[in-house]
Amino acid sequence: MKKLIFRNIFKDITTFFIVTSLSLTLIVWVIQAVNYLDFVSEDGHSFKVYFMYSLLSLPKIFSKLMLFVFFISIFFTISKYEDNNEILIFWNYGIKKTEFINKMIRFSLIYFLISVILNFFIVPKTQDLARSYIRDSNIDYFPSLIKTQHFNDTVSNLTIFVEDKNREGLIKNIFIKENYKDNRSQIISAREGVLAKKNDSYYLILYDGKIINIDSRNTNIIQFEKTEFNLSRFTTKSTVFPKLQETDSIKLIECLNSFINNEEGFFERLFVCDKSSINSVFQEIYKRLIIPFYIIVVAFIASCLVIKSKNQFDSIRFKSFIFILGFIFVIFSEGSINIVSFNNLNKSLIVLFPFVAVIIGYLTFISSKKLKFL
Repeated sequence: MKKLIFRNIFKDITTFFIVTSLSLTLIVWVIQAVNYLDFVSEDGHSFKVYFMYSLLSLPKIFSKLMLFVFFISIFFTISKYEDNNEILIFWNYGIKKTEFINKMIRFSLIYFLISVILNFFIVPKTQDLARSYIRDSNIDYFPSLIKTQHFNDTVSNLTIFVEDKNREGLIKNIFIKENYKDNRSQIISAREGVLAKKNDSYYLILYDGKIINIDSRNTNIIQFEKTEFNLSRFTTKSTVFPKLQETDSIKLIECLNSFINNEEGFFERLFVCDKSSINSVFQEIYKRLIIPFYIIVVAFIASCLVIKSKNQFDSIRFKSFIFILGFIFVIFSEGSINIVSFNNLNKSLIVLFPFVAVIIGYLTFISSKKLKFL
């Protein structure tokens, strides 16, 4: 019978967790998806790139919300059981409050493992895949990016200004400046032109103008009646270099291990492991492996609601205290990421905090004189 009772409350917690986490994840995802529209309107990527990049951000959003939603799920479910007097079923069947909290901690281990899998494997992989769409895409929406009476600098090393553009696509009074390396540049001005697509590449076909080549030594001017300017050879200003949060977890651990052993680190394509990056690597590993332990911490805090029944005079104050305490731990878990430091031993000890918090809290719970009869 005890198994059935616990199975029922675990089912209620899981149902609340799934509904709430999915709802909040979708809300945050929609808000972020609106912000990602800049990939199309400002950076010139296709809607396919925009959609895939937005879709692949879902695991990251879900993992960010997981700790808070799990705490709320346990807190809300136990509160509901208490308000409906359903919590009395546990005590009537001889379940002690210590046993109840132990079951909740064991139950939280399932969500802890889910969080580790998400943060350690799935989120970095999906984030890297999302970045690959940006990395491998070209500028697909040049027609919408070229605006009149505006200096268009969407792509790197290129500025385009057009005075007017009619409905037929004819562009008038065009100014183009392309910057090269070693302080060289090219300026093209044309009376008119059209934007054309050939073999999946965009070209500006320009008429009646001149090309000015500028370097440190001299300036050359070339007149032309017609010329073509290849736009597709330019790249977007969107970040294509992978961020640390998109790096494979195994590679981060190898970096940390390599640095600990020989203090040299290593260099790989698109990844640098050295003294300048080791602190960030340490923080990222902390986020993926240690932050999930706070799920066990908040599970313990929320399950402490059973210590006092709703009939006790200070039950409302106690419930408020439990909620605020759990919320503080949720906030601290995120804030601690920026505190931990590989180079500072005192700051590195924060890694032990979730373990110490659970141990101290649990020992306080079972040793309390008021709870000896529970």
